[in-house]
Amino acid sequence: MTLLRPTLLTLACLLAVPSHADDLPSLGDASSAIVSPQQEHQLGRAWLSLLRGQVAQLSDPQLKDFVETSVYKLAETSQLQDRRLEFILIKSPELNAFAAPGGIVGVNGGLFLNAETEGEYASVLAHELAHLSQRHFARGVEAQQRMQLPMMAALLAGIVAAAAGAGDAGIAAIAGSQAAAIQAQRTFSRQNEQEADRIGIQNLEKAGYDPRKMPTMFERLMRQYRFDAKPPEFLLTHPVTESRIADTRNRAEQAPKGGTEDSLRYQLMRARVQLAFEDTPGLAAKRFRALLDENPKLEAARYGLALAQIKSGQLNEAREGLGQLLAKAPNDVTYNLAQIDLDLTNNRLADAQQRMDRMLTLYPNNYPLNQTRVDLLLKQNKAAEAEKSLDKLLKNRPDDPDIWYMVAETRGLSGNIIGLHQARAEYFALVGDFDQAVQQLDLAKRKADKNFPLQSRIDARQREMLEQQRMVKEMMR
Repeated sequence: MTLLRPTLLTLACLLAVPSHADDLPSLGDASSAIVSPQQEHQLGRAWLSLLRGQVAQLSDPQLKDFVETSVYKLAETSQLQDRRLEFILIKSPELNAFAAPGGIVGVNGGLFLNAETEGEYASVLAHELAHLSQRHFARGVEAQQRMQLPMMAALLAGIVAAAAGAGDAGIAAIAGSQAAAIQAQRTFSRQNEQEADRIGIQNLEKAGYDPRKMPTMFERLMRQYRFDAKPPEFLLTHPVTESRIADTRNRAEQAPKGGTEDSLRYQLMRARVQLAFEDTPGLAAKRFRALLDENPKLEAARYGLALAQIKSGQLNEAREGLGQLLAKAPNDVTYNLAQIDLDLTNNRLADAQQRMDRMLTLYPNNYPLNQTRVDLLLKQNKAAEAEKSLDKLLKNRPDDPDIWYMVAETRGLSGNIIGLHQARAEYFALVGDFDQAVQQLDLAKRKADKNFPLQSRIDARQREMLEQQRMVKEMMR
């Protein structure tokens, strides 16, 4: 995996600070005078587009929907003022989650593999939201306001290296001679970690979770990785110590008993992630079957087994298992989506359509359902109708590169070649490839040469992208 170049990190920091570090004002605690919330927002979006082009991602709509819904639930009761959040789900089995300036929340698939309950999962994300609400990036810049821009780039280098799976070696390669500045920043980060723990525990309680799950998660991670020569990146950037566990345990025990510890939906999403990282569907089926042998009532294992059987072509066995689950919960979105997937795989399109119509009547705005409806329409050779459905999805998810990728493919199938190039341009812009984005709009303009209003709109969008590209190049000098 190729890491982002140091110059790109410097570029990101340039969005957030004045060009002459020595001219920074004396601020006391007023970190907003160095990095305003709006500058953090711009920095975060620029950084996210670059990161998207660097790492493999989990594009599962159900998993994306779960992460977004759960984080927004935590955000509602947090101290976070700016709730314009953007998410990236990284296809890595390594335990990690992070928050970047401007409301960027990153989750590795490995978080689901390591967090055994929803409460444990939520405790990690409540901690990361606390980093955002307390604006630890801006405060870190304030604490070292006289350091040079390459050193400021090191503040983000750790996040990028972690996301790309480079560990300490990646940080060292990027940061180079800035060891002293990084060490000072790590000292400041330990204070941030304590604050994020404290605020995260408060947020867990307010959001209806059991805050005791935070020390429980820490305790298990420390036992699990105590003797590992190279622990997960999350433990390198969030060191777990006996004193930290004791502190979080003492704080959590002050909360009233109760609160959500786990949920079936989390376990279903966890099964999806486990399947995604298994070497073969057959191995996944074997593992889920073993879990069912131990506990025949384990619905998440039965669900995971059915998904593995669909992938391995054991359709009759999958139908039997899903039938048992649907008999208990006939309106469950997750089970019904699995049944629709089975019917699509088995080319039983009428059955899939009937089920889809019923579910959309119950949950008309459900994102995974609506994206699966597009798959169904394409399977039925209804590209024009699928394009209309995607246009509706875009109203709610205008910055989702996965949706724009589907839009481009669907417009191509429906013969909308101008729209295909426009959609590809938006996709490339969202993943930080402005050269490709501008080229796609050039192609769209040529196709629209006899439609002056459309050509003018395309030209205006191209100027916006060229300006974004110019700013990037200016900052990289």
